[in-house]
Amino acid sequence: MARKTNIKKPEIMAPAGNWESLVSAVKAGADSVYFGLDVLNMRITAENFRADSVKDVVDYAHGHGVKAYLALNTIVFEDEIGVVKRVVAAAKKAGVDAVICWDMAVFSECRKHGIDIFLSTQASVSNAAGCEFYRKLGAKRITLARECSLDQIREIKKKTKAEIEVFVHGAMCVSVSGRCFLSQDVFGKSANRGDCLQPCRREYVITDAEEGHSFVIGKDYVLSPKDLCAMPFIEKVIESGVDAFKIEGRARSPEYAFEVVSAYRKAVDLWHEGKLDVKAKRAFVKGLEGVYNRGFHSGFFLGRPADEWARCYGSKASYVKEFVGVVKNFYAKQRAAEVAVQSRKIMKGDTLMIIGPTTGTLKFKASSIQKNGKPVSCAEKGSSVGVLVKGQARKNDKVYVWKKRD
Repeated sequence: MARKTNIKKPEIMAPAGNWESLVSAVKAGADSVYFGLDVLNMRITAENFRADSVKDVVDYAHGHGVKAYLALNTIVFEDEIGVVKRVVAAAKKAGVDAVICWDMAVFSECRKHGIDIFLSTQASVSNAAGCEFYRKLGAKRITLARECSLDQIREIKKKTKAEIEVFVHGAMCVSVSGRCFLSQDVFGKSANRGDCLQPCRREYVITDAEEGHSFVIGKDYVLSPKDLCAMPFIEKVIESGVDAFKIEGRARSPEYAFEVVSAYRKAVDLWHEGKLDVKAKRAFVKGLEGVYNRGFHSGFFLGRPADEWARCYGSKASYVKEFVGVVKNFYAKQRAAEVAVQSRKIMKGDTLMIIGPTTGTLKFKASSIQKNGKPVSCAEKGSSVGVLVKGQARKNDKVYVWKKRD
């Protein structure tokens, strides 16, 4: 039976950095997706979408009952006002459900066009007074500063009429709500323009100024926080009454979008059914550990984090994908894909992952492999084989083996 409560399900809001991630997120059960263009975007280093593809993105999302939000969330300079006007007008015409922003140039242009405004976390709103201020200006939803605790979020939600959105998963920044100037100082690439090169994530050498002794800081990356993961206490976040769970990761892979959205979708649904327990949450966390992460922690939800630094450079994902080849044909009646094996062999029983701009992400066991119409246990590099597929693949989709990291 569904849980008897007046707390509604929070919206699962997924990152879409390209078509593969967009389709993966939608198929994984996202309620909404947020995406950026090659301008005015806090993830300008991601693949992103072309300005002329906004309508295609919106139409795809709406065709699957999913809302589409356009992120125009950088600071804006005076000579970019014309760009703001053109992009917002195009967003209106395309039917985007909201624009995520915090610069007043974008904010005011959205008001002129009657587009719903979601205030970005870049505005660093951390109290109800700030929520009400921006709501009265025209913001429908406020993405709170990541520095807010659960207790603070509950109080804010009680005192504002604005919708409240919080990040529940993904990268954290060592600076307050991402307002960092290190990349700008070192490389001339501004984090507040979406162009951060993340020097904070690197290994550093410190030198004793008096004696000249040097030490490598590589065990604790003291500027590189672990990733946020609210799954272990997700019921507390749901019960805070927030309207939307936002997943960070527009610069991450399609399988990241698929796995993370799937986990939070299932967890929220299980909570609503009164079936979410510790065992289920542990299973979800284990799945989340399989895709890109720097190790997990609770962020500021449970109090100020201490000693929560990454222990290595890059990802701690327990699984990796290794390129196999491409789909040459898909036979819908047989539910089989012809795969050109180009890079490494496939063994029967391997977990395969097929990724494509229309397919999104498919993950399944290679239960049957055939060569020249006969079953085989192994498909060697250079061969062409048929593989039973769980779902629909398409020509030129890429095929990977999904395996435990060595």
